Amino acid sequence: MTVLDTVPLDVLDAYRTCEFVTLGRDGAPVAWPAAVGRRPDGTLLLTTSLAFAQKALNVRRDGRVALLWSDPTGSGLDHAPQILVRGRAVCPDEIMTGPEGAENYWRMLFERQPHSRSYLAPGVRRLMEWYYLRLLITVTPEQAVVRPPSASLPGTRPVTGSPAPSLLGAAQLARYPDAVLAVCDGTGAPVLARTRPVATDAGFAVTVPADVAVTAGPASLLVHRHDERLNNMRNTLVRGELRQTDGGWLLVPGTVVEPMGSGRPSDALRVLRRTHRATARYLERRGLPRPRVRWAAFRALATAEPQRADR
Repeated sequence: MTVLDTVPLDVLDAYRTCEFVTLGRDGAPVAWPAAVGRRPDGTLLLTTSLAFAQKALNVRRDGRVALLWSDPTGSGLDHAPQILVRGRAVCPDEIMTGPEGAENYWRMLFERQPHSRSYLAPGVRRLMEWYYLRLLITVTPEQAVVRPPSASLPGTRPVTGSPAPSLLGAAQLARYPDAVLAVCDGTGAPVLARTRPVATDAGFAVTVPADVAVTAGPASLLVHRHDERLNNMRNTLVRGELRQTDGGWLLVPGTVVEPMGSGRPSDALRVLRRTHRATARYLERRGLPRPRVRWAAFRALATAEPQRADR
């Protein structure tokens, strides 16, 4: 028996993405969407490119993490329960240039995100090399909680139509029916909960599930979306401070982060430039030469006949 054996594994496997939270240098929880694979030994595998290595750097400093499967888009499931997993992660400082050791993960990604196969085309490789230079993050679950589907969240007043449209982050959150709250418990470990934020003059009022023992302090609200094939991705993180008031919990925003841009045509070029700079910076800080992606190995995996990943 492993911790994951206590949750509906067919549901967990059907989810295309989950929310993954790590702790920043200042102890603040920072969450982003991620694709996750389940291993036969009960651990979970995530990967991150060198261009978005902050998750890996956070894990190396403090391995306490949490994952929440709460957006069932593309899963084919109606009213899928949410699944929260908390545990510890490790991320070796080894750059993977091929799929070895994570073959099932890459098979899953190529199947669920078909457009990613186009990155292997000879004419595109130079632009997308950063995508295939990856770090592996392994999570050992220590706790798992099953929650009702996100469609049954309490509260009926989403941020749209709020009395404070000028509130920092309100415009971005208004595009989504709900958001994922990342906060810490009394031990400083991160935890996640999907909630329906309500904008007020002072901040975003949020409802916290009964199984979450949160404390006041640094927190964030993550919104993200993707289509049935993990395309057209958008995500926004509103970082701030969670405070307890007479009316309940309130997140006071301080910063808005949109790593993929806000949807303008120029955003794609800007993101590409940023990923190349970030990849070069990761290597330079470690005095490493630029690794060569093993294109043939990736292409062989992407063009192979689909097969069921080992569970």
